[in-house]
Amino acid sequence: MSKLVRLFSLIFIVSFALMYLTSHMNSSQGYTSGNVLNVYNWGDYIDPDLIKKFEKETGIKVIYETFDSNEAMMTKISQGGTSYDISVPSEYAISKMEEENLLLPLDHSKLPNLKYIDKRFMDLSFDPNNQYSIPYFWGTVGIVYNPKMLDGKEIKSWNDLWDPDLKNQIFLVDGAREIIGMGLNSLHYSLNETNKDRLLEAKHKLDKLTPNVKAIIGDEIKLLIANEEAAIGVTWSGEAADIMWENEDIDYVVPEEGSNLWFDNMVIPKSSQNVEGAHKFINFMLDPENAAQNAEYIGYSTPNSKALEYMPEDMTSDERFYPSPELTERLEVYDNLGKKMLAHYNDLFLEFKMHRK
Repeated sequence: MSKLVRLFSLIFIVSFALMYLTSHMNSSQGYTSGNVLNVYNWGDYIDPDLIKKFEKETGIKVIYETFDSNEAMMTKISQGGTSYDISVPSEYAISKMEEENLLLPLDHSKLPNLKYIDKRFMDLSFDPNNQYSIPYFWGTVGIVYNPKMLDGKEIKSWNDLWDPDLKNQIFLVDGAREIIGMGLNSLHYSLNETNKDRLLEAKHKLDKLTPNVKAIIGDEIKLLIANEEAAIGVTWSGEAADIMWENEDIDYVVPEEGSNLWFDNMVIPKSSQNVEGAHKFINFMLDPENAAQNAEYIGYSTPNSKALEYMPEDMTSDERFYPSPELTERLEVYDNLGKKMLAHYNDLFLEFKMHRK
């Protein structure tokens, strides 16, 4: 036998031994495919104590993995390899996953705690009748600003950002739907506008904002606004909450013209090997006390109306993060506009970014 053959034989034997050992250890601990749950979620997006509590109550071992974008999550699920039982995509990703046949329909009879979800957040355009998804967290796109740096000036409207006095004072998130949407909202157009003349009008208006824009950036917006590198930022409510935690002078507003209402929802990928356990996990997270604990830990808005009763009043009464029904009626969920129209939004956004240079 050659050295190369012996080497490959040794590798095979070691690999087999490791697989057997892992299987034996899991079996000895009571973990089999029927009582292991693979959860795929955003980073730092669940209270770890709730995972321990779920494991203790159900005897199901949770294997928890994280992703940093909807696109990365969808790619990994579509490629297979790992049989995830739960994932938490955003609304437009849910629509795309439905189209690509990546999701299993939910059995609502196994989700008795679904009754606690606010009806405003059910049966939305990206998943009619919540056939495939259940709300996990929600929020808005809005404006963070530092009144101290603006001599006490309040920001209430998207159109306030075009004030000539705000030269070089605005950070924008690097997102086509968010920024083109800001232009559309400022003109009282829909965030899901498909009329190309109106989209071009919004882009031309954004071009006039250029002198006030200091930079178009990603996650670093949190640190830069908190450190007062600029007075204003356009970002998501969850990011705003983090910024306000770091700097108490910062405020957040959902503009009066309206804005985006975003959702992250729990789904069961089609590759799930533990559909029963996945339903148990979703129902567990819908329990009002568990939902309240999770919302306090994460700091995002819970769609669970009963959970609000278990949370501090200073959180639930804060209309910046729990806006009134009157305001939420003026908010829009992003529709899946299709590849061609989404590419058009991206092209307009790129032209806007190039216009700044």
